[in-house]
Amino acid sequence: MDNITERTLSKVPEVTLIFWIIKIAATTLGETGGDTVSMSMNLGYLVGTAIFAAIFLVAVAAQIKAKGFHPFLYWTTIIATTTVGTTLADFADRSLGIGYTGGASLLFCLLMASLAIWYILLGSVSVDTVSSPKVEIFYWITIMFSQTLGTALGDWTASTAGLGYRGGAIIFSVLLGVVIVAYYWTKISRTLLFWAAFILTRPLGAVVGDFLDKPLNAGGLALSRYFASAALFAFMLTCILIFKQRAAEKAH
Repeated sequence: MDNITERTLSKVPEVTLIFWIIKIAATTLGETGGDTVSMSMNLGYLVGTAIFAAIFLVAVAAQIKAKGFHPFLYWTTIIATTTVGTTLADFADRSLGIGYTGGASLLFCLLMASLAIWYILLGSVSVDTVSSPKVEIFYWITIMFSQTLGTALGDWTASTAGLGYRGGAIIFSVLLGVVIVAYYWTKISRTLLFWAAFILTRPLGAVVGDFLDKPLNAGGLALSRYFASAALFAFMLTCILIFKQRAAEKAH
């Protein structure tokens, strides 16, 4: 009975292979979806950020109010964080003129500050502890910063570092591979490895998303942003429907 109660109270999914597959799809969708609104619809980064920020706030409020883990609500909130992260990072990097390096540096500091304050106030940044409104607020703020950082980092790798979208995808895939190796063959903190993987999946999704919809002369496939976003959404929906996710057990 205790285990059932603990599981019911948990508000995040169990971290499994399907979790990471859906997460990468969501981050890629965040890039194509964010670009669809800001570029294809010509609404601009500021308006796009305002739209997605509103969706993000509503989704987080619903997530916090929910009594337990609900897959569709959880992944809707993740998509909201990654789309607002895309437009917000693009607004900071391009509209504010601080560049990819400045944007990535600023967002990295904000992410580290969020994790540090979370740890100092509550004693842990493990996702196993995400079961109360206070922890959830830190969880979603940290995720939002990580998603925004991922966009800036992906752009920096592809453009400033000159690696292109394919090169960026290879780099972040290799880094994720290092995290996987560390998970199975070292005793490094599982919480540290989780956040490392969570952060790295976002720039991977960013460069893959750009690769899908950027023009051929820019190194992309020139796919329609609408089509790419719809295909990624359909893939996510299929995964959620087929692979039933369980709530993670609350840490004792």
